[in-house]
Amino acid sequence: MASRARVRAPELIGAGGWLNTGGSDLTLADLRGRIVILDFWTFCCVNCLHVLDELRELEEKHRDTVVIVGVHSPKFVHEAEHQAVVDATERYEVRHPVLDDPDLATWKQYAVRAWPTLVVIDPEGYVVAQHAGEGHAHAIERLVEELEATHEAKGTLRRGAGPYVEPEPVPGDLRFPGKVIQLPGGNLLVSDSTRHALVELAPDGETVVRRIGSGERGLADGDARTARFNEPQGLALLPAGPDGSQRVVVADTVNHALRTFDPATGTVETIAGTGRQWWQGAPTSGPAREVDLSSPWDVAYFADRLWIAMAGVHQLWTYDPVAGTVRAAAGTTNEGLVDGPAEQAWFAQPSGLAATADRLWIADSETSALRYVERDPRAADAAGGADAVDAVDAVDATDASETADAADAFVVRTAVGTGLFDFGHRDGPAEQALFQHPLGVTALRDGSVAVSDTYNKALRRYDPATGEVSTLATDLREPSGAVLVGDDIVVVESARHRLTRLRLPEEAVRVESVAHRTRRAATEVAPGTLRLDVVFQAPTGQKLDTRYGPSTRLLVSATPPELLIDGAGAGADLSRELRLADGVSEGVLHVSAMAASCDDAPDIAYPACHVHQQDWGVPVRVTPAGADRLPLVLAGLDAESGPDAE
Repeated sequence: MASRARVRAPELIGAGGWLNTGGSDLTLADLRGRIVILDFWTFCCVNCLHVLDELRELEEKHRDTVVIVGVHSPKFVHEAEHQAVVDATERYEVRHPVLDDPDLATWKQYAVRAWPTLVVIDPEGYVVAQHAGEGHAHAIERLVEELEATHEAKGTLRRGAGPYVEPEPVPGDLRFPGKVIQLPGGNLLVSDSTRHALVELAPDGETVVRRIGSGERGLADGDARTARFNEPQGLALLPAGPDGSQRVVVADTVNHALRTFDPATGTVETIAGTGRQWWQGAPTSGPAREVDLSSPWDVAYFADRLWIAMAGVHQLWTYDPVAGTVRAAAGTTNEGLVDGPAEQAWFAQPSGLAATADRLWIADSETSALRYVERDPRAADAAGGADAVDAVDAVDATDASETADAADAFVVRTAVGTGLFDFGHRDGPAEQALFQHPLGVTALRDGSVAVSDTYNKALRRYDPATGEVSTLATDLREPSGAVLVGDDIVVVESARHRLTRLRLPEEAVRVESVAHRTRRAATEVAPGTLRLDVVFQAPTGQKLDTRYGPSTRLLVSATPPELLIDGAGAGADLSRELRLADGVSEGVLHVSAMAASCDDAPDIAYPACHVHQQDWGVPVRVTPAGADRLPLVLAGLDAESGPDAE
């Protein structure tokens, strides 16, 4: 690593003010003597939620020396609303101070380019490390221990209680519920996400019949009183067994697991997942209890299997209840909106599922899109006896026949939505309509679907027969799911902590159209050749893991694809020259980087290894005065850029 001047940490400023401080404003001077970790997050981002969980143990272990400060930096318009940040801070049990920065002022001061990003400031107020993405908790803990020892010896470390002030608890039967289904007997089952439980309600949607789960974070099977969940979300009924009984599958999101709940006995059992988060290189199929999952957000039974919205890795997986196996079924793990054969499609945090006879509908939240999976008709023709030429054409997608039988091939299509950076509230023809971070989708009896348009605070409708999008209801606070009950639809108003029963209207609600793009300013780059550098320094005491080949990976693409003449594709080197096309003035560079590091000690026979990874979507504007280098920090400090040095 090249030497560089010490960088004084810029002040923390945010128009929304401070949360979790008892009403006090904080400055870096107030935190002098403590090790400060800035967590730049936004509550729509599942990777940010992963980092919140990664930091919990470090935060508790070093509570007398470390202060974590969440800097909330919004992507969506809804996330810039102060009350929404207040809600998210409680919803995800953020137990440290949070700065609400709706205008991205502190984000810009620290030259942040991605959610999540962690910045470490030493007790004297200097930036000593920056990390983007997930998987850095071990490296930051090592750095914290070094800083504790160094500044203890210098006399510049100040121990003691931090500035966090716990808010007063709020009573109620539900707290930020996630999804809802109707049980065979007519009762409603709700995932009470923030209280780590399920709640069975009477048909009125208000009277509590029983609670399932102890209410404490954990992964424990057992009866309704002793079982533990960790922010459960999606719910789905499995087909009835020989005796007519039906179990409910629960997407136990932060446990990275699927659980079942038996309404007859009250028993909770784990059926898939290990409790560990899936990382690149881990198995993507096998016995369900032996394969890691990543933030399963919703589940639905379709095409003789249970489909899983694997929000944490931008994929759809399936669970076979007969064989007891799971496998990745759609998506590459790259984040974006790409249709086509299931194994080539790109998703962006799929968070809601609904099955009809011939389609699996998907609320693809980060692209603000409504998408669907259906059987590939060409593959079905091939399996039914089409000639050899047709059969080859039917499974032309990168030898899809190697990963699925022709009769079992699926394709992904988009009904509404264009990509990661366009969103809003616009009704009308599907090709022009806009959503804002939808989390739920519900099949209606007429063949249309209702979309829980979460950040628009609305329930929307898409009709495949007409290709039209309309609004069914407004003034809903973060609707996250819904279920049909008779002639009504029962909506989970997550931020109102309740279920709301609506009569499906015969006419749409008129709503003024609005359109938005991401709040981040575009990075100005020079035309011609652009040097892309992903900065990565292995943590102290570790080295790049090259035992089984290259330990780094870089994948680059662009929207529109015409932005790049050269430089797209995969490779092992974390630096690459990109050639920008003449005549394309703006776009988005999609960069995915991964690095694996292991303990560097010859006396350790089986060194511990860690994966560091991050996806960036960098809006760029091509201008003669722009930069000819684009640095993206995965871990460490960039010697050539950053906040002003002293």
